[in-house]
Amino acid sequence: MQMNPILLFNEWYQLAITDSPLRFPGAVCISTLDPEGFPDGRFVDLKDVSEEGFTFCTHLDSAKAKALTQNPKIALTVWWDHIGRQMRVKGIAHPLSEAASDGYWAQRSREAHITTWGSVQSEVLESSEALAEKLAAVQARFQDVPSIPRPANWGGYCIEPTTIEFLTFREDRLHERVRFQQESGNWLRTFLQP
Repeated sequence: MQMNPILLFNEWYQLAITDSPLRFPGAVCISTLDPEGFPDGRFVDLKDVSEEGFTFCTHLDSAKAKALTQNPKIALTVWWDHIGRQMRVKGIAHPLSEAASDGYWAQRSREAHITTWGSVQSEVLESSEALAEKLAAVQARFQDVPSIPRPANWGGYCIEPTTIEFLTFREDRLHERVRFQQESGNWLRTFLQP
């Protein structure tokens, strides 16, 4: 019987978040390639995992979104120290639909909405005072608005995985590693040396 790495990830994820000591158990590192070809990693909140892939959201004019416009190849890494598990994904990032982005926007806090409207992610910060003034202006603008609309420059991506690797940490360093690779719509499983 063929194993499904998406189901395995979800099993590990449930194990990681149950009674977790982590403040942000959904944080994952995604890595893109910058315009000079250097890997560029940063942490994002993993919104969903499904058969389609791994979903996260961001400003669509951020450095990561610009990198994905140039090259949609992406890597995702997660390390759950408290359970000794690591997972790595390589794949292709596809923009989410407007409707899907609206759904994730609705899940965010009002404070996150204000910050998103008031900040241009990845751009140079003129001064803390200027940013505070901008945020105050956004707050005033939406003061009487019960539901702040999603700006056009905020959305998400779904990483369609081509490779998923799982590592179970062992104190003797004989880590258990298994890699799944997509081949003709099927997952090919390979065991790797530590």
